[in-house]
Amino acid sequence: MRVLIAADKFKGSLTAAQVAERLTAGLRRAAPHASVASVPVADGGDGTVDAAVMAGFGRREIRVTGPVGKPVTAAYALRNGAAVVEMAEASGLRHLPAGVFAPLTATSFGTGEVLRAALDAGARSIALGVGGSATTDGGAGMLSALGARFLDASGASAGPGGAALARLAKADLSGLDPRLAEVDLVLASDVDNPLLGPKGAAAVYGPQKGASPKEVDLLEGALRHYARTCGFLDTAGEPGAGAAGGLGFGALTALRARFRPGVEVMLDLLGFGEALARADLVITGEGSLDSQTLHGKAPAGVASRARARGLPVIAVCGRLSLDPASLKAVGIHRAYALTELEPDVPRCLTQAGPLLERVAARIARDFLPV
Repeated sequence: MRVLIAADKFKGSLTAAQVAERLTAGLRRAAPHASVASVPVADGGDGTVDAAVMAGFGRREIRVTGPVGKPVTAAYALRNGAAVVEMAEASGLRHLPAGVFAPLTATSFGTGEVLRAALDAGARSIALGVGGSATTDGGAGMLSALGARFLDASGASAGPGGAALARLAKADLSGLDPRLAEVDLVLASDVDNPLLGPKGAAAVYGPQKGASPKEVDLLEGALRHYARTCGFLDTAGEPGAGAAGGLGFGALTALRARFRPGVEVMLDLLGFGEALARADLVITGEGSLDSQTLHGKAPAGVASRARARGLPVIAVCGRLSLDPASLKAVGIHRAYALTELEPDVPRCLTQAGPLLERVAARIARDFLPV
């Protein structure tokens, strides 16, 4: 029996690589004769660069502008002219002080700096993963780092963050790095929200970034004004434009990126298809299997491709809130939750590694021949 482990991270507990290591250890102990391979996966959010590095990409680190203006170290991945850029590395929530948010002023400038570094390194194609952002600036910060100018009525810079876009009088995109026109840029996102409206960047994701109802309204108006001033209001409804606080909008319009589900992009880059061709059983998973899993998360993407090849798929997770019918609908045969072994959630988080090894032993008993 040839087993392929293709799981995402367990957020707050284990990276995708650590999940694979623990499952592999548990399987090999319980079924020594099984062949086990792994492809740690991601969907464009936190852990995307790490997954690419595990797949053989080189890791590059640079100092860039963080979401509140302070320098941070950000990594991107590069192999044979193909780059993987993770927005969260430069402009993610993880760069904010614990319990502190900056919904009105956080900037995506650092993400633009990482893109520029990838261009300097010779990237001819770039996958831009956009989960886990701290910003709601419509990608204006990113575009500024790439040569665009956003000016107020006095001709000065409108300033960083989404709230500043309400003061915008002129958007000058003529200075954008000309190399961008020669690069295949893919916006890799697990959400397809538009920029504006009740399903838009401010309304849906603003509160997750600390915005009050009043601030959500302010950001909604600022993003609408920004789209109109840039001359792209008609395209604000494109799928993915609302991703990462509207950075998707900036990428799709000003940078002419192509939108693709993040997990699809990453599975292609990580060589999942080749590994899948050699598998008899697939194990996928993430920290929580819930309603969001059904809409473009890594386990659903893995299961879809495995099902197309007629392969059974098992899922592992920390917590499970999907019923068997929902799991079956996305191609998952059965799911194992760590909370079945350890109901105490804080303890489950801290003991996720050993618990995963125990789950792997159960999977071996249930699905692998002796």
